[in-house]
Amino acid sequence: MTDETTPPVADAAVANDTDELPIDGMSAASAAETEALQLLAEQKDKYLRLYAEFENFRKRAVRERQEAEHRGMSDVVRGLLDALDDLARFAHVDPSTVDAKTVVDGAAMVEKKMLKSLAGHGLELVDPVDHPFDPAVAEALTTVPAASEAEDHLVAQVYQVGYLFNGQLLRPARVVVKQWNG
Repeated sequence: MTDETTPPVADAAVANDTDELPIDGMSAASAAETEALQLLAEQKDKYLRLYAEFENFRKRAVRERQEAEHRGMSDVVRGLLDALDDLARFAHVDPSTVDAKTVVDGAAMVEKKMLKSLAGHGLELVDPVDHPFDPAVAEALTTVPAASEAEDHLVAQVYQVGYLFNGQLLRPARVVVKQWNG
C-alpha cells in the first residue's frame, strides 16, 4: 500500500537528480558570478579611493597655490611699507610751512623708493625715449615728423611709461614716434 502523501522511491530519486543538476550547474555559474561581483567590487573600491585621492590632491594644490600667491603678495607689500610710511609723513606736512621744491623732492623720493622696491620683485620700467619703436613693449599714439632719416621710427616722447614684470608685459608704454617723410 502506498501512502499518497509519500512519493514512491523511484519518483523521489528522479526528483533529487533533477534538483541536483540545476544546483550543480547554478553553483558553477554562481561561483563565477560571485567572483566577477567581487572583482567588480574591488575595482569600484579602487576607483573610489583613486577618485578621493585625486580630489584631495586637487584641493591641496589649490590651497598651496593660494598660499604661495598670498606669500608673494605679502613680500611685495612688505617692500612697499617704507615708501608708504614716507608718503604718509609727506601727506601730513603743513602746507604753509613747506615750499614747493620740498613737496616735489618728497614726491620724487617716494617714487624712487617704491620703484626700487618693486624692481627688487621683478618690475621693470619701459621708457623708450630716443630708442627704436618696439611694438612688443610700446603703443604708438601718434607720430611727429623726423628731422632726418636716421631718426625714423625713434620714440620722440613717452606719454605714459610701461611696465614689465619678470619679462611679462603688464602695460605697454604709450609713446609718440618720429616718422621720416623724406
